[in-house]
Amino acid sequence: MYVARLAGLSGGYIIKRLPETGSHHAPDCPSYEPPAEYSGLGHLLGNAISENPATGEVRLKLDFALNKRASPAHAPPISATTDSVSSEGTKLSLRGLLHYLWDQADLTRWQPSFVGKRSWAVVRRHLLQAAEHKTVGPHTLQSRLYVPESFSVDQRDALNMRRQSQWAKAMALPGKPKPLMLLVAEVKEIVPARYGYKAVIKHMPDQTLALDEAMYRRLVDRFENELKLWSASDALHLVMIATFHVSPAGTPAIEALSLITVTAEWIPVQDGYEQQLVKKLVAERRSFVKALRYNLPATAQIAFAMLTDVSAVPLVMAIEFPMGCASSITEADWVWRINSDAALPRLPIRMNESQPGRLRPVPFFSADGRALSP
Repeated sequence: MYVARLAGLSGGYIIKRLPETGSHHAPDCPSYEPPAEYSGLGHLLGNAISENPATGEVRLKLDFALNKRASPAHAPPISATTDSVSSEGTKLSLRGLLHYLWDQADLTRWQPSFVGKRSWAVVRRHLLQAAEHKTVGPHTLQSRLYVPESFSVDQRDALNMRRQSQWAKAMALPGKPKPLMLLVAEVKEIVPARYGYKAVIKHMPDQTLALDEAMYRRLVDRFENELKLWSASDALHLVMIATFHVSPAGTPAIEALSLITVTAEWIPVQDGYEQQLVKKLVAERRSFVKALRYNLPATAQIAFAMLTDVSAVPLVMAIEFPMGCASSITEADWVWRINSDAALPRLPIRMNESQPGRLRPVPFFSADGRALSP
């Protein structure tokens, strides 16, 4: 760890982890982070994501715009996908940025004590904290990021006023490029509107976001797997990251977006197998850190997660599909191989565990080394 002196108006000092040293911490340390090469993060460090140890600030390079020109030369994209330059690690795609915020917010980390404590209010607070001390070009990430507050009927007017105040940053002046805001929110539904389509956001019932018909068609094609997975399980949340602008009439319209599915614990999963394994880990009260793809395609080899309750060294877990068509990693200690009879293997034994569900008593010792009763 080190003490960083913050630049700019915020000033002050903060304690931070030295860049790229998260894997050197103990698994139960709050500063532990899996090795970057086990996820999509390794392709981005030093290029799309660079930290200045002197100031404690992190500079992010994005492969999507936060300003819209008055006359766009082409239709707005759904998101930067795996065939974009971002897959080489030079810039963050929309999904890559969302995965980075999720990691920085510790929403990929799980332990039994979190059960029942991870509400949307908690998720929102951690995401906003994760955006602190991050810059995108001349802007701070936090100044361009909107995450809806938990909705309350009693607070409806106050919530709307605060939202409108923050969204004022996304209204353009005549003759100048339109500044775009970033939205991270849970989707309730995406349905036809009087003109085109609209995204209905949970915790924001008084305001929808517009999508044109062409964008909706690309969305359904690009995120078919995410939409099917979300539709098949009421236990999953659908999270959107989007850039949007606000018209002079005050109506927001989406410019680009990406979607991910997350479990009831807000842990990202990309298919039913990952969902099943996360469910088992949570049910058996395990501690782990989920690995994310960032910009990498589904065919890239990454770990599924790191089990942090097995020993002093985290255990690497992977899901391996036939023909190398999805995630696998040769360094994995535990592998679930998906085939015709793909039963989920038994999980590794927890540290200090003599049988499933029970912890072995930890012995106490006297000064001369004799074992004492706990």
